[in-house]
Amino acid sequence: MAAARVLLLLSGRAESPSFAQSVCGLLGAGPGLGPWPTHCGLKRGRLVLSDGPFPGSSARLPLQRPPFCPFAALDQQLRTPGAELPSNRGVDLGVAVLLQSSDQSVLLTRRTRTLSVSPNLWVPPGGHVGLDEELLDGGLRELQEETGLQLPHGQFSWVPLGLWESAYPPRLNWGLPRYHHIILYLLVISWESQQQLQARIQPNPSEVSAFMWLGPEIAAAVAAAEDGTETLTHLPRDLPPSVLTVELGEDERARPLALPTSTLLRTTPTKAEGNERVSAGTKFALRLWLQHLGRSPPPTPTRACKQERNLGPLPPLAPNQGSGE
Repeated sequence: MAAARVLLLLSGRAESPSFAQSVCGLLGAGPGLGPWPTHCGLKRGRLVLSDGPFPGSSARLPLQRPPFCPFAALDQQLRTPGAELPSNRGVDLGVAVLLQSSDQSVLLTRRTRTLSVSPNLWVPPGGHVGLDEELLDGGLRELQEETGLQLPHGQFSWVPLGLWESAYPPRLNWGLPRYHHIILYLLVISWESQQQLQARIQPNPSEVSAFMWLGPEIAAAVAAAEDGTETLTHLPRDLPPSVLTVELGEDERARPLALPTSTLLRTTPTKAEGNERVSAGTKFALRLWLQHLGRSPPPTPTRACKQERNLGPLPPLAPNQGSGE
């Protein structure tokens, strides 16, 4: 059994949640949609979470799950006879980098259609964290592997935004979950402009089929398209009909593409399919980014949670406003 990467402090004891258990539920998530303020710390490469402060906790971040989280559903119903979930696995740890340019736009990438997990979804660059890898280093490595971008030392700052409980497949009626992660979203603020960064992007075609930059206005509309609600049938009048993206063709050459804005406002369907859309976790991260900018997104059914800032570092995740290292 692999070493547990996520630990929970429950009644003062550190425990590793099993694959089939909802982390939000174990931390006391109620019937609402969240998010729930969660105390965090790092201990020997493991992410420790608790609903209250503990020795070594160093940040308080919002934790959220989608309203259709399969692990929450499994907590509330009898297991189907013969339905087996992994018994020798815990919850994995992932990191995603929301890269902001100096002119306040963020980078999203579209996962290739041939990937076995979350194909055709728009997400920030990210992935698993190595056993001996610091979380920021893991995020920057994933950013470089997927987009070719290596940020110069001393030319960016960063801060942890929030935590997302992720499952794949995302809905129970798509099939039993095969993957269970806690994703830490990091906001990395480059001192370079979107144009400067884009000039250096070289997407990895085995993982990325397209990329785009979102400004706050469109990001607010995407963040407000909450999963669990109906997809909008008509675009708000103040939104452009399309968003400029860069797509890799079959020859792996990059070409501009006008992507319909309505594609970004799709919600997670009730039946399994591979339609292009923005992931539910990405919408959560965009909401947190807008709050960080001081731009509150449009109201949604989600219960508001005030994100605490300047709460001290999350070692070795200390928000670095200077060196970028």
